[in-house]
Formats: sequence, structure tokens, C-alpha cells
Amino acid sequence: MNSIREVFRPESKYKVFFLSMLAFGLSYGLYKGVLDNYLAEVVAMSEFGRGVSEFFRELPGLALVFILAALYTFSAERIYKIGAATMIIGMVMHAVVPINQVLVTISILVYSLGDHMQQGTRNALSLEYSKEGHGGMALGLQNAVYQVGTLAGYLVIVAVFALAASSLSLFRNIFWITAAVIGVGFLFSLKMTGHSETDHNKRRFYFRRKYHKYYMLEVFYGARKQIFFTFGPYVLVLFYGANTMTISLLFAISAVCCFIAAPIVGKIIDRLGYKVVMVADTLILVIVCFFYGFAHHIFPMSVAFLICCVNYVLDSVISLASMASNVYVQELSDNADEIKATVSTGLSVNHMITILIALFGGWIWQALGIETLFILSAILGLCNSAYAATIKTKPLKKQSVENHRHNAAK
Repeated sequence: MNSIREVFRPESKYKVFFLSMLAFGLSYGLYKGVLDNYLAEVVAMSEFGRGVSEFFRELPGLALVFILAALYTFSAERIYKIGAATMIIGMVMHAVVPINQVLVTISILVYSLGDHMQQGTRNALSLEYSKEGHGGMALGLQNAVYQVGTLAGYLVIVAVFALAASSLSLFRNIFWITAAVIGVGFLFSLKMTGHSETDHNKRRFYFRRKYHKYYMLEVFYGARKQIFFTFGPYVLVLFYGANTMTISLLFAISAVCCFIAAPIVGKIIDRLGYKVVMVADTLILVIVCFFYGFAHHIFPMSVAFLICCVNYVLDSVISLASMASNVYVQELSDNADEIKATVSTGLSVNHMITILIALFGGWIWQALGIETLFILSAILGLCNSAYAATIKTKPLKKQSVENHRHNAAK
């Protein structure tokens, strides 16, 4: 395996960039590890209220293309720093605002705005700092560093809530600590003095007729993904009474399983083809959705809770199959720039549907029950598979998911 020094240009600021990424990953793990329980236990946010808060959390993701376009004169380093400063403001707001659902939702929006601004520049910085021909490895190392930080954050929350009782003051202290960790990342980012360009593909929508099936697949995938991302943990907290330590431990286990499973899923895509994987993953999804929505009707609550935890991790793993759609884009594309532009547009399409699902998913749960919510998720998954089955594939080429990532990074 190539060492980090072989991947990055020695004169670049990759070292402080990676230190900042580690800090930001740690802060996200701390924040995500407590958020669902904070909203349920302290803010007393209902099912519908959780959907509304998620709507506003996802809104900056949809607006990212416009934000980057407005800041087109700024370097990637500068936008990265502005994103960090915005995240600090959002986290301090979490720690100080009164317990009011509107104010808490605004805090979530501000933090998410900063986080999405950084997401729009991380890949560009990794590519700018890497040596020619090592873009794919640079992106992989960047993601690995962030994930290590996130996992550490989850484990810290597990340890803290194993030793201390859940309370408003404890949640506020966690938010203050998280703000401080983001501040450390911000200080590292100040040493990034380059003038890298942001990714031009994230500044515009790129639609071409030949990718229309990919865009539709992103609609189905974004809808079904959002149900589990938003309401999966909240079901465990609100319906089953899971505490903060349990939720953070579940996130940590899920992260480790995905880390191990990602290369395996990639090999399966290479061997069987993207279409087979797109269609087959839904069979598992239907089982996951059934037990998530109906386990409490079949088993005692304690057993049903454990089954739902297992199914949450399983859903995280099968979500890795979304890599198959990127390989599909690679097969259709004419060049690497077209791949990046198309995938970027796909993410925007994904966000368009996720914010609607977040909003209406909470209402469906509150009005019709979790059974209906996860039946909807299963139906969306089946629609995804049925649509994927209409794709006309070419003979398998000698390509892999790693090759795809490398080509897309050029």
C-alpha cells in the first residue's frame, strides 16, 4: 500500500488538512451520537417534528450548488474555513439556546450549513494536494481519516453516558466540547494557505438524456435511504426507549461493519455487475423493513428492539450497494469530468427527494404508525429494483469499483 508521502505533494498542506479532518470527524461523531436522544428526551420533539428538523438539516445540501456558485471567487481553502466557522456557531447555538423546537431546528440548520460547505470542498482539496495519478488514493485516505474520527466520537459518547446519567447539563456540555473540537479543526485549517479551486462540477447542474435512469435511481434511493437515516434511530429512541449510550454504540458498530463490508460489496459489484446488485439488494431491504415495522407485533419488546438494532446495521451495509449506480454512470460516460458532473447532479437530485421524505415521513409515522412508514420504505426499494431491472447492460468490462473511483478523481 502506498504511504501517505507517496500520495501527496510534499509542499502541499495535506498534514494540517488531515489533522483538521480528524478533528471534524471526531466532532461529528460526538454530535451525531447524542442528537437523536437530545431531541427526544430534552426537546421532546415528536415524530413529525423530527421530520421537520431533518428537512432543514438537509436543505443546505440542496442549496450547496448555489452556495458554491455565489462564492466562486473564493478558494477551496477559504470556503473550508468558512464552513468550520459556521459549524462552530451552530454548535454553540446548540449549547446556549433555550429548549425550543424552532430555535433548536435553526441551530441544526446553521451547523448543517457549515458541514455541507466543507463537504463541497473536501474532495477538491484532497485532489489538489495529491500527486498526479494518486487522486483515488487521496480521496480514500481522506475518507478513512474522517471515519476514524467519527468512530472515536461515537465511542467517547458510549463511555461518557456509561458513567453519567442523561441530563440537560450533560447534553449541553457535550455540545460545548464538540464546539471546542471543531475549534481545534478550525485552527488547523488556518494553516492551509493554498488557493485551490473548488470543484466546478459542484457549481452547476449537469443533465444529459442518457443518464435519465441514473437520476431516477437516485430519487428512489434517496427516498428510501432518508427513512432509515432519519427515523431508524428515532424509532429506537422514541418507540423502544433506547438511551444515548446504546444509540452511539449502534452507530459505532454500524460504522465498523460498513468499513469491513465496503471492499467486499465492491468486489461483488465487479464480479456480478452493477445491475444484479441494484436489483438484489432490495430483497434484503424488504426483510429489513418488515422487521423494523412489525417486530413489536411478533416478538416481546426487548427481543423486537434487538432485532431492529440488527436490521439497522444490516440496512447500513446494504446501502453500500449504492456504489453500483456510480459504476453505471462510469459505463455511460465519455470522460472523467462527465462522471464527476453527473454524480454531483445525482447528489442534488437525491437531496431534492430526501428533504420531502424527511418532512412527510414524520407525518406518516405520527398519523399512520411506524408500520406504514417502513412499508413505504420497502415499496420505494422495490420500485428502485424494478426500475434498475430495465437497465440495458453492456458486456462486463475489466473494471472495478476502485478503478471507477480513480477515474472519477482525475
